[in-house]
Amino acid sequence: MEKTAEALRLQNITKVYPNGVIANNGVTFSVNYGEIHALSGENGAGKTTLMKILFGEEEATDGEIYIDGEKVRITSPLMAIKMGIGLVHQHFMLVPSLTVAENMVLGIEPRHGLSIDVDETERLVKEVSQKFNFSIDPNKKIRDLTVGQKQKVEILKALIRGAKILILDEPTAVLTPQETKELFIELKVLKEKGYTIIFISHKLNEVKELCDRITIIRHGRTMGVYNLSEISEQEISRLMVGRDVALEIIKKPPKLGKASIKVRDLKVIEESGKYSLKGISLTAHYGEIFGVAGVEGNGQLQLAEALTGMGSYQGGTIELDGKEISRFSIGDIRSIGVSHIPEDRMVSGVAPHLSVAENVIADKLNFEQFVKNGFLRSQSIRKFVTEIIKRYKIACQSPDVSVDSLSGGNIQKVVLARELSSEPKIIIAEQPTRGVDVGATEFIRNELLASRDAGNTVFLISSDLNEILGLSDSLIVLYDGEIVAFFPDASKINEEDLGRYMLGIERQSSEQISEAYSE
Repeated sequence: MEKTAEALRLQNITKVYPNGVIANNGVTFSVNYGEIHALSGENGAGKTTLMKILFGEEEATDGEIYIDGEKVRITSPLMAIKMGIGLVHQHFMLVPSLTVAENMVLGIEPRHGLSIDVDETERLVKEVSQKFNFSIDPNKKIRDLTVGQKQKVEILKALIRGAKILILDEPTAVLTPQETKELFIELKVLKEKGYTIIFISHKLNEVKELCDRITIIRHGRTMGVYNLSEISEQEISRLMVGRDVALEIIKKPPKLGKASIKVRDLKVIEESGKYSLKGISLTAHYGEIFGVAGVEGNGQLQLAEALTGMGSYQGGTIELDGKEISRFSIGDIRSIGVSHIPEDRMVSGVAPHLSVAENVIADKLNFEQFVKNGFLRSQSIRKFVTEIIKRYKIACQSPDVSVDSLSGGNIQKVVLARELSSEPKIIIAEQPTRGVDVGATEFIRNELLASRDAGNTVFLISSDLNEILGLSDSLIVLYDGEIVAFFPDASKINEEDLGRYMLGIERQSSEQISEAYSE
């Protein structure tokens, strides 16, 4: 098979859901062997649906699929895997308590009689790892791996099952620049060996760096296929959202007010006895965006949970707006003007099966505007939610549709709308633009900046380095439950250097951190 031969073609794919929503409208998408092909578009443009159809998770209403020029029907993921298609999800599908080797052969274990052949499993895993230059210890438990290593296991898991076409969904969303660079080297090795990679990403600079061609989808239709050497990031974003998008973050200098968040010697201990936070201290002010950078799993989640009342802490103190919160409930914390944009919108951001309206007013049921004598004031709620939908540009058919029928970016806007419409003084924002397209990202970042300019505190936890450096006024780096660096002026550090602190390669001394706080 020649290197340029077509590996896959989706021809005139249409998908209409029972509720009448058209996710794909005559989409044609083709990729070649030995090509890294980007698939981009706004949230809700139809990318996910198209890939679900290719991977057998959904069936098209109309259209054909060709693999190696042969027309096929893919009715299940198992069938897709047998046809050489592998999907690496944005959220890893690994068993933390099992080893790398056990995860990689799960469901296809080599047998020796009735038991698993451990030696053959290890040999297989080592062979595939060496073949593709993926250096990883097969005996390590998944829970002990870095995020970048877990990403490698997911890719190897697909390759060991015979995948020739790899679909990668937002593969760099949680990686440092160093891990991203390493992943790109490994993907280029796969490309040279004739593998096909479909790269779904909203990071246009990475798309430009890695991919050969790009297919852009908007409102369920193909907007065109382009050679990435011949198109700019600005042109791509315009084709994606239908207007010019500001790719650079522009902000005014901060006007710092009094301290809004004071954390002193905060300790969080897990059930296993491991410290998630090892006695950290920090101070954030009104009128600033205070950034928290770090590779996932280094204490950011536990810090956010402690600040919002979602999780407990075993030592230290937290003051929010001058009030010590150790005895506060989640409701008490919210009542003093704290809002929370959680890391996982589907798990703790929304009630998926409730309507947009119900989700938007979920934190406002004690407002007389919406409830009187124990009864909901439907007319007031509808008027308010209709205005909010317009204000936050939430794409939905009506306030009554269930939230889980919206695209990821629009669900994120529902969370943002609910949290910011309560007029908070302190906003705890975890990964506010994860998996969100360039248009929605621009909107969300502008809202956070507007809140900061209005004199509020935005406590920003993000693994998007462009975002954390572009938005933050001051910045800490968490590594292994400790603050390893503090930058009172976030503009003084670049992505490469920040990545070194995030990986634990470099760290400031406690004296340097104390001095930086006293500047």
